[in-house]
Amino acid sequence: MHAQPMPDSRQLGRSLRVWRSVRRLKQQAVAQLMGVSQTTVSRWESGQAAPTLDEQQRLRALMAARLDSAADFALGRLVRESGAAMHLVCDLSHRLLALSRARERACRLPGAELMGSALWRYATPQIIAHEQRLGELGWYEPGPGAIEFDTEDSPEQAMPILRGRMRWVRLQLSDGSFVRLTESVAG
Repeated sequence: MHAQPMPDSRQLGRSLRVWRSVRRLKQQAVAQLMGVSQTTVSRWESGQAAPTLDEQQRLRALMAARLDSAADFALGRLVRESGAAMHLVCDLSHRLLALSRARERACRLPGAELMGSALWRYATPQIIAHEQRLGELGWYEPGPGAIEFDTEDSPEQAMPILRGRMRWVRLQLSDGSFVRLTESVAG
């Protein structure tokens, strides 16, 4: 099992600023939720200070993606009904939010048992390497392009990864949180 990656603190601060803006929350409100000062939140957002590991985990929980609105629920339904092998995860926690039938057929557990769990433990070395490069690949910029790469397989797990080409697309939900659409694509 792999340790779940932590985004660069600058990227986490940038994500916090966007998340807070969409939710129309002031820095003071986030500071109260996090048990820190407004100045601390400001310094995180500007990249002048890094949250501690505990604060990073709490920020992840605070900003975790949820399919709550009608539009977000529809996105989840589109993924579930897709004929392509794909799934949707929270971009911060890697928790599974939606799974296509084609992707579920390859799994060793029913989708209902995987739903809500972090998928990071199933990552191949290629997935780990690309996760570590997201900042330099422009993933956290407005309107990032899709990222495609080849991955080896790891078929002997609950959520198998098959050798082939993988595509990641970053989407923003209505509450300001981000999700990752992960799709197996033809090479």
